[in-house]
Amino acid sequence: MSRRRWTGPLLLALLLTALAPVPAAADTAPPAAETAEHTAAVPLPSLSATTTQVASGLRRPTALAAPDDGTDRLFVTEKRGTVRVYHPDSGLAAAPLADITSAVDESGNERGLLGIALPPDFADSQDLYLAYTALPDGAVTLARYRLDESRLEVLLSQEHAEFNNHNGGQLAFGPDGHLYWSIGDGGGSGDPFRAGQRLDTLLGKILRVDVSRACGPLPYCVPADNPFVDTAGAREEIWLYGLRNPWRFSFDEADGSMWIGDVGQGRWEEIDHIAPGRGGLNLGWSCYEGLEKFAGGDCAPGETYTGPVFTYSPYTGGCSVIGGHVYRGERYADLVGGTYIATDYCSSTVWALRPDGAGGYEQAEIGKMPTQVTSVGTTADGEFYVVNDLPGGLHRVSFAQEEPTCRVDRKVTAWGTGTTVDLTVTNTGSAAVNGWTLEFPLAPGQTVVSDWNTNLTQLSNTITATDASHNATIAPGASVTLGYLADHTGDTSPPRRFMLNGDACAVGR
Repeated sequence: MSRRRWTGPLLLALLLTALAPVPAAADTAPPAAETAEHTAAVPLPSLSATTTQVASGLRRPTALAAPDDGTDRLFVTEKRGTVRVYHPDSGLAAAPLADITSAVDESGNERGLLGIALPPDFADSQDLYLAYTALPDGAVTLARYRLDESRLEVLLSQEHAEFNNHNGGQLAFGPDGHLYWSIGDGGGSGDPFRAGQRLDTLLGKILRVDVSRACGPLPYCVPADNPFVDTAGAREEIWLYGLRNPWRFSFDEADGSMWIGDVGQGRWEEIDHIAPGRGGLNLGWSCYEGLEKFAGGDCAPGETYTGPVFTYSPYTGGCSVIGGHVYRGERYADLVGGTYIATDYCSSTVWALRPDGAGGYEQAEIGKMPTQVTSVGTTADGEFYVVNDLPGGLHRVSFAQEEPTCRVDRKVTAWGTGTTVDLTVTNTGSAAVNGWTLEFPLAPGQTVVSDWNTNLTQLSNTITATDASHNATIAPGASVTLGYLADHTGDTSPPRRFMLNGDACAVGR
């Protein structure tokens, strides 16, 4: 099955701000590559992700959670304030498991019941933890819902009245047993409250709290090893800061590292990978968007920023990264074990990332999700499901091995502030290619000056190269060559992924 790229609008209105190509500094190395028994050896371009719809009739679903209680159920939150139950044998139950609609402000596109997490002792406690925007003023709120009593207990709240966007909303219990919660920067555009870099507000942060007990007047406790416990004027609940709208994050159960999908302003969507236990890091917003300085952003002299491990431009058709999970299930372990899977709300592209063992990450586009996916979730045994916003469905995710029908080899010659890149595109399939378009990203700070054997355009860091009249046909086993000259600001690395007519190519030397 061919993997086709979404060809919708390019969101030009969002891409008006000029940014200086200055990469963010990092004070932490990415986690080491997993051991062989945890990570599949199949090259990422050889993977294909597909979905099968298993339920419909959901009303704007927002998040998924699976109780590890032997029931094989999935819990699905709906924006209005209900929690629905799906079982693979009986389908989607009509009656909600929980209903907090009387407490939820669902005005605006991004408000509502946004997140759910189940504690490690859920089978005994029957407690749900919910993140939502509360009536009457949209305050982002963390609460415990006791199923046995149908009772909602507010634990922590952050004012968020001025704008209805950037509420964050992810909840997840970490490997340490503590509850982590993401909150956006307060909304609007360009971080108007300078919240991302401030430590006196919970906006633009990921929090870490102990909900298993109460401390003094608080219905929760702040772990003693939270990074800002002894920082004057700082909110002690903060674990990470410098985030814009971390809509979805997750923990890798194999090594405890955290993967974060942070929605961009309009030029870069980003994914961050944080080693286990590394609280207190500054992820950059609003000094940086992705790896670029943000014009008019909040930058402090001498500050250390931790940069993302993956970025992509909305010129690919994307608009909001939907952070996913590292696959740790059994059914597809030989294919995607140890691979992080994410998507985008607008483009529906399936992104696959995997540590390459040398401090970097393999990356590929491996398929399509349904339109407007809002959340990626896993069953208790690690299999993937997604929900999509409109028309409101639940979908099971499958993976297969599908060998690419193209290969791209690269030759780079770099000097001073310039570099030339020669690309050899080989048709490894069984059918001739008649007319071609090759799409690939440039490294940050690279700008194409000229090209040969192709008609090339650059939008942000996204390159679209189309055939010239003399090389439009590539017979099976045959190759064409093309290339370009580019200026750079220090990073001379060649493109790391390629799509030929919408299909992922293997990447050679």
